Amino acid sequence: MIKKSILQAAAAIALVAAALQPVHAQDKTEITLARFFGACEADFGKSVDVRAARGECGVITTLVNKFNATNKDNIVVKPQIAEWGPYYDQLTSRIVARDVPTIAVMHQSSIGDYVNRKLIEPIDADLKTVGITPAEFTDTAKAGVTMNDKTYGLPFDTWSWLWHINTNLLKKAGLTNADGSVQIPKSPAELLAQARKYKQVTGKAYFAWPTSGSVPTNTWTFFSMMFQQNSSLFTEGAKPHINMHTPDVTAILDLMSTLYNEGLVVPGIDSGAVNQAWFKGDAAVALTGTWRIDDYMAASEKAESPAHNGYLVIPFPQLFAKRATFADGHAWVMLKGGAKDEKSKKAALTFLKFLWDNEFEWSRTGHLPANKKVYDSAEFKGLPMRDKIIEISTIGRGLAHNVPRAAAVQQALSEELITMQLSKKTVQQTEDAAETRVNKLLDSVR
Repeated sequence: MIKKSILQAAAAIALVAAALQPVHAQDKTEITLARFFGACEADFGKSVDVRAARGECGVITTLVNKFNATNKDNIVVKPQIAEWGPYYDQLTSRIVARDVPTIAVMHQSSIGDYVNRKLIEPIDADLKTVGITPAEFTDTAKAGVTMNDKTYGLPFDTWSWLWHINTNLLKKAGLTNADGSVQIPKSPAELLAQARKYKQVTGKAYFAWPTSGSVPTNTWTFFSMMFQQNSSLFTEGAKPHINMHTPDVTAILDLMSTLYNEGLVVPGIDSGAVNQAWFKGDAAVALTGTWRIDDYMAASEKAESPAHNGYLVIPFPQLFAKRATFADGHAWVMLKGGAKDEKSKKAALTFLKFLWDNEFEWSRTGHLPANKKVYDSAEFKGLPMRDKIIEISTIGRGLAHNVPRAAAVQQALSEELITMQLSKKTVQQTEDAAETRVNKLLDSVR
């Protein structure tokens, strides 16, 4: 009897203990988030103060931390961080292995490829369940995630390729207008003349742009000038091809080759070294994206910086026939097989709504918000330099959704452009090699 009473008491205690367990320990829902943007656990791994975060990595890391700490639905988001370069190859491998993340970041230029492969389905109805409609998207962001009037991802931003300018250095080189503002070139000839004068006066390169690394930055420079032309780079239709043999393409490659061969570009550096060259005053203009505005602004605020009180950022200037620049955007997509059940799907949508409601925090990195309400807000427009780049949402252009394997195409083009610069390959040889390589990629798509 005593033994039976002890067992009954133990069972009762166990039941009470189970009942007293926190609800989140019983009902926790874990979802995975595949992303790039770097790793910064040492600085922001435990921070929930989003307003104190800086840079892409800092902001997205802190946003996830805050969601995990504050959501009332016992949802835990587990980031899966990958390098930018191999990200899409790794994502494809995970899809094949059926190890699909619940949510994945994706460039809007790549969405069409995954839709055509039937790996992403429309999410209009899903977004509506958490109070998001495409009417809230900026026009540029909406175009980036829409195919055949259906929405295939939640846009997070619009980003572009910019000129980050040290106005102090340009003024020292005498590259100023009558009103004291710095000279911005309006043609390839003006750009070459100004870059040559800058080097003659300072002995340093005018530009810092990457010629190594796994990010296709040379393609973005090329696209920025190509979209200013009156010819198309890719044919239309379901089976597009690239045409590198046009006078417009030749003019761009001639310009890029001349700038590099004359020492007007800091030689042989990657994206990280581009930043350092600008921070140290080794170049007047750095070619990098909107995501670096916050970092460059912080550097220019330091009294010892060569760019102290002398930072200007502008969209890629008009050097050819039309006002245009390359632009893309990040979006959050839900791949087939990612949400294992309705509970996981609901959790993913809850997290997406949180990100959507915190678009302003992400816009502090330098990206233009995809949320029209944030884009039109005084808070966003009051951020530094936003008045200089806000036109990107009207002049920005990206790859059409009919171009498959967008990431691989951009990488292949960038590598051929880098080869031209580093090996002094001729423009004609570069056109031949790039066209053959890219069209082979496009033809490989079933």
